[in-house]
Amino acid sequence: MSDFAASAVPLTGGYGGQTFAVSAGDEDAVIKFYARDPERAAVDAALLELVRGLLPVPRVLDLKRDGSYDDPPYLLTERLPGINLEIFLESAADEQRHRVGTQLGELLARLSGMPFLKAGMFRDGELTVEPFGSGDLAEYVAGLKLDLGEGFAAVIDEAEDLLADGVSRFCLVHSDFNPKNLLVDPETARITGLIDWEFSHVGSPYADLGNLLRFSEDQVLAGAVLDALRGMGLGERLVDRGRAADLWALLDLAQRAAEHEVAAAAHRLVSRMADTGTLAGGRPALDVVH
Repeated sequence: MSDFAASAVPLTGGYGGQTFAVSAGDEDAVIKFYARDPERAAVDAALLELVRGLLPVPRVLDLKRDGSYDDPPYLLTERLPGINLEIFLESAADEQRHRVGTQLGELLARLSGMPFLKAGMFRDGELTVEPFGSGDLAEYVAGLKLDLGEGFAAVIDEAEDLLADGVSRFCLVHSDFNPKNLLVDPETARITGLIDWEFSHVGSPYADLGNLLRFSEDQVLAGAVLDALRGMGLGERLVDRGRAADLWALLDLAQRAAEHEVAAAAHRLVSRMADTGTLAGGRPALDVVH
């Protein structure tokens, strides 16, 4: 990091606090270090090149593929304009939230239209997909460090039925598609960036929708998202299918409840789901047709 240390400012987001705002020549840039997962640097660079022009992602300025824990690989990208969408939504008017929601739905539609032959994790800069281990949702839940009780069996059945009845193809999944990883121009409410691709993989076309709406109670934003997605061949009951596809990630987050507040909120939600025996777990419907 010696070439960038003088201007480095830590940024929120990213895995393990490895992301910094820096200056690269005359350009504002972002550098991300990959000490924990060195091979991911090449994967993220390849993904940004793959989707550039289709999604608002930064240009890749430099890539260091190899390294050690003390001198890790890194990815240097341009720093996109805009402010964090999570902050913007705190004071945004209904019209602004509707405009943002429409754009989010369009981005989700583009992601769901990027097909792959099998689900799994990306393992190299060629975007080779390593399939997930075998096992259904019930087996996955049984292996978690969570005491969910007998009521969660009904949640598993509901999720599996919803996904079995939906589209069965696989697509690119950002896997952390929510306001903290999106940028917006506060003057125009235009989405300017989708960042932090380190958890992206190939999976369900409903997964990113489920992530976006996981804790949402914003009927205006959600309604605009869903309106933009309808007619894209994903069928009906989009909110329910999104929640079903998000269940794996939600449960993984819930078992780390002691680590931070988002994980604690996930644990509370999973507990409500177990208590009610429903996938909604008391969350609002969000899917009223406008």
